[in-house]
Amino acid sequence: MAERILVIEDDRRIRDLLRRGLLFEGYTVDTAEDGETGLRIAREIPPDAVILDIMLPGLDGLEVCRRIRSASNVPILMLTARDTVADRVTGLDAGADDYMVKPFAFDELLARLRALFRRHKMEIAPDVYRYTDLELNPRTRQVFRGGQPVDLTAKEFDLLELFMRHAGQVLTREMIYEHIWDYDFGGESNIIEVYVRYLRTKLEANNRTRLIQTVRGVGYALRES
Repeated sequence: MAERILVIEDDRRIRDLLRRGLLFEGYTVDTAEDGETGLRIAREIPPDAVILDIMLPGLDGLEVCRRIRSASNVPILMLTARDTVADRVTGLDAGADDYMVKPFAFDELLARLRALFRRHKMEIAPDVYRYTDLELNPRTRQVFRGGQPVDLTAKEFDLLELFMRHAGQVLTREMIYEHIWDYDFGGESNIIEVYVRYLRTKLEANNRTRLIQTVRGVGYALRES
């Protein structure tokens, strides 16, 4: 199901641009031209994210942000023409998750939205991930296989958590680089293979079955063989 985004913006040109662009990208979009209407829509049709202008008629964006935040942890991206550090701090302190200054590039706004969705999903992650006899607790950073503890390094844990969050899905090398190492090691690097081998050695101790499968020419997947 497509994420629902609420755009609260009094400038019709910007509001229509955002609506058309977000619809084209596959999102469901609701719009409001003032704070009161935006709050009403947020209550009646809870959004998955809010794009909120600070300078609104009547109830300003900062107060709208505070009220939304008091009732929900929905990601909020603020838009403003003000570009001072004090303005950015005020917006973030009101409860915004991110802050963009007008005029903005639409592609950058999309990237920031995707980042907000990723962070939000991580924040509401379950207490424990489970797959067959494998358990991973992201809060205590403990791993168990068949009820027995598995001792992992920090990077091994991060890699396994990525697999657990996407159990059954094929993860490409590029996706793993982006999420675990956050930069490109280059096409000749075999660091992923090295860490997958480390994980397999620890997870397959005592003749346990293999769970991290190689998808030849693509990447890896956490799934039963």
